[in-house]
Amino acid sequence: VQLVESGGGLVQSGGSLRLSCSASGFAFSNSAMTWARQDPDKEVEWVANIQSDLRVWYADVAKGRFTISRDNTKNMVYLQMNSLKPKATGTYFCAIDFRWGSRGQGTQVTVSS
Repeated sequence: VQLVESGGGLVQSGGSLRLSCSASGFAFSNSAMTWARQDPDKEVEWVANIQSDLRVWYADVAKGRFTISRDNTKNMVYLQMNSLKPKATGTYFCAIDFRWGSRGQGTQVTVSS
């Protein structure tokens, strides 16, 4: 299993970022995928989840501003983040469903005020 996240960066409050996750080594199209975040010394916080049948679920922090999507032809999962706020700052990673042990190295998102 390999998951590689990209797309993070520094953005001003109110800005947008699109995170990407490239997946390999498992049956991607049959797998639910999750975007989550983790700050140093804090627990993992899930952000959005997309099922194999394209049903999506969002944590309260993401509702109305973030959109998770997937492209099974490319083994990719995305997280479009709009109207970003400074509290969204953190390391974002993707994982197979809620299996945090499958996570990639993550991508840093920093939102400046």
